[in-house]
Amino acid sequence: MFSERDLGDELAAVREAYVPGALVLDCARDFQTLPPEHRDDLALLTDNIEPSEYDEAWLPGDAPQLLHQLTTTEFVVGTPGDGAVAWTTQTDPPVVFVKARIEGTPGAFADFLVAEALVEAGLGLPEQFLGFFGEQYQKFDAAVDREPATVYQLAAACCDAYRGLHTREEFEAWTEDFPALHDAWVDAGERIQPRIDGLSGEVARGETSFSDAAELACSGVKHGLDLPAPFAALDTLAYRRHGASYAVKWAEKLFTDE
Repeated sequence: MFSERDLGDELAAVREAYVPGALVLDCARDFQTLPPEHRDDLALLTDNIEPSEYDEAWLPGDAPQLLHQLTTTEFVVGTPGDGAVAWTTQTDPPVVFVKARIEGTPGAFADFLVAEALVEAGLGLPEQFLGFFGEQYQKFDAAVDREPATVYQLAAACCDAYRGLHTREEFEAWTEDFPALHDAWVDAGERIQPRIDGLSGEVARGETSFSDAAELACSGVKHGLDLPAPFAALDTLAYRRHGASYAVKWAEKLFTDE
């Protein structure tokens, strides 16, 4: 199921700088919840596995079932909509999982995704959106007048933006130490910006859902892109400082004004 991924010089140096000793593993299959038999495979490579167990009381009763899995002892790494690379600190040492779906991804961008995971793990950022919101997720759910899956998608996007506010300054400083990874970060941002530029019109015409637009816009925060309203309010120092409470107030204002 797992094999250690060969890292180039820059990726190895990023790992050493941010989370020394972390494992970067290629996975034979995609997964979000690791089955028990494969948990044994992972146990052979790590010193300890201790699944996170979030409080069930944080979730509204109609939350999607996968979110309830986060409040059990199941080993959940990633949630719907996540990309090809996930990370966890539920293990000692931390692990970055490069899932099978990475196949076909350009090498430079794949390396950046691994580097991003190493940075997020090393900075101690929230691994899951529920760990970010905690007990305030019920307030966020109450503010967002949408079906449960959409509320979750919007919450996950907000968490992504929050992480991006912290990682962006790291990527910006990589020009000399990790130039190839810095170039990949810049290139990814340049590819996303034209899609973000047209979001407001797409949402107004009903071509893109608000939650899909939020997902794309919030992914642009780590690249320092120009975001349209109302997502630009999530690219602020106030959000970085206040986190989940800010996201709740943003949602309350946004959906009250509709």
